[in-house]
Amino acid sequence: MTNFTRKPLADCVPELVATARGDKPATLVITGGKLVNVCSGEILEGMSVGIQGGRIAYVGKDVAHMIGEGTQVIEANGKYIAPGLLDGHCHIESTQLTVTEFSRAVLPLGTTGGFFDAHEIANVFGLKGIQLMLDEMRGTPLAAYMQVASCVPAAGAEFETTGASIGPEEVAEAFTWGPDVIALGEVMNFPGVVYGDEKMLGEIQATLRAGRFVDGHFTWPSSDWRLPVYAAAGVTGDHECVTADDVIERVRLGMYAKMRRGSAWHDVAKTITAHTEHGIDTRRMMLVTDDRSSESLRDEGHMNFVLRDAIAQGVKPITAIQMATINTAERFGLARDIGSITPGSFADIILLDGNLADINVVLTIAAGVVVAENGVMTAELAKFTYPEEVLASVHLPQRPTSEDFIITAPIQTGELTTRVIKVRENHVETIERMVSIPVVEGQLDVNAIEGLCKIAVLERHKGTGNKSVAVVEGIGFKEPAAIAMTVAHDSHNVLVIGNDDDLMAKAANAVADAQGGVCMITSGGETLFPLAIAGLMSTEPFEIAAAKSAAISKALYDAGCTLNYAFMTLSLLALAVIPTLRITDKGLVRISPEGIQLVPLFV
Repeated sequence: MTNFTRKPLADCVPELVATARGDKPATLVITGGKLVNVCSGEILEGMSVGIQGGRIAYVGKDVAHMIGEGTQVIEANGKYIAPGLLDGHCHIESTQLTVTEFSRAVLPLGTTGGFFDAHEIANVFGLKGIQLMLDEMRGTPLAAYMQVASCVPAAGAEFETTGASIGPEEVAEAFTWGPDVIALGEVMNFPGVVYGDEKMLGEIQATLRAGRFVDGHFTWPSSDWRLPVYAAAGVTGDHECVTADDVIERVRLGMYAKMRRGSAWHDVAKTITAHTEHGIDTRRMMLVTDDRSSESLRDEGHMNFVLRDAIAQGVKPITAIQMATINTAERFGLARDIGSITPGSFADIILLDGNLADINVVLTIAAGVVVAENGVMTAELAKFTYPEEVLASVHLPQRPTSEDFIITAPIQTGELTTRVIKVRENHVETIERMVSIPVVEGQLDVNAIEGLCKIAVLERHKGTGNKSVAVVEGIGFKEPAAIAMTVAHDSHNVLVIGNDDDLMAKAANAVADAQGGVCMITSGGETLFPLAIAGLMSTEPFEIAAAKSAAISKALYDAGCTLNYAFMTLSLLALAVIPTLRITDKGLVRISPEGIQLVPLFV
């Protein structure tokens, strides 16, 4: 098994200098390529790179003086030599994969590193969950940097129940684990920051005192006077950009604007116009994924796909590459180590064939080792074992029944104006709708209105029995159907959506029996995708997980739910810090210019 240890530059200086001057043979050299220089914004012909161990010793026209008997020589033959791609904001748990399998999935696609916010597993297991993922990261070839979850729970204990909580003391502790714990993860409770919440400001202060960075999540309009207030707290990066103005205002305040292209969030097309139409300098603009499923990694790609999307919007290829390499490294103060092909940097390098705009990755080098070639992993990665506790995280006090999904009305008959969550395809935001729904024998008759389904959340961490049931629009089911999942951002309770109470109960029991996962049920049968690791990640290899994720997508589609990467969109319907209307185990939550509040189902 290859050791992918990344030594500090200070420990490598004598060897690097000796190699660069020709007194010590390079371990690997790349010759005769077109260097994508993200520092100068140039393409340099006929360039070569010499590597010693995990770092770059030399970049120039000729590396012949560094080639010895044991040197591995890679002839680029005119291909582009580019820095490995970096994802500046990513939740690995959203891929449904372990860190190891995520690495296997993305390294052949050219991603060699990233900044990972493990707030999904943190909502289930707290610091222990983050520590487990960090330990696993350190055994992979990735230049992986962990962010400490800032909002566990996301909106606060009064709005939802999580399996753990994290505050200033826990944040300070996590930063003692090592320099690869780089930042405070997205601060989603932005109203708390703006209005001086002691816990949120304490977490930010602990981060700044540790010399780390603070990532943001601000969903009020960019024109809101409170964005500079948020920035004053030390927040210097934000991925909740959905318009050009969102990008422009953040950059003007000195923040890094992160433009995402997840599986179901297609924000690059609009946000990138801050540069292509408004001429904003791209130095503080980054491309990120945020959330991509294993299925979309398989079918579309990772950062290579995001870059192609930006280039298709009119961004120059080298500028797009900068937004996924050096800009990202500079945002986290790591440009000395990653993000460029320069002497002293880690040897994270990709070879690109054909047109640069195609981002056609044919070889990936991570920490000086060839790990993938022609889309296939060539390096074997060690298996990481999660403890039994993490494989048994669904704790319901009793088995759900169809009665759990009845919505009792305050009247026996008539109609009630009801708040409805309206789903938006390819967007994280929902719309709050008011719909008049009939009441029959004291129960809300949701099926009487075409296009509506029930949506429920069952608390699964502490066995409290907390439950809420509401109404959702835009799912599209054309037959009796239900889906249940333990992936329900960010508290990850059991989320159930359906138009048939019996099927909703069956789906909920199926994911509980599997100790986590996704289950889609219709009269035609059941499709189950087990996610036993914290109810979030599969124990299976990438290829199998992607196939099971695709099977859920097909089952949804066959039942009439044609939303793009529907599962990803549905899993966010419990995320209480995204506008406008959401559901948690404690009820309906609305986020508005006034802040976050619980609101009644009936108006």
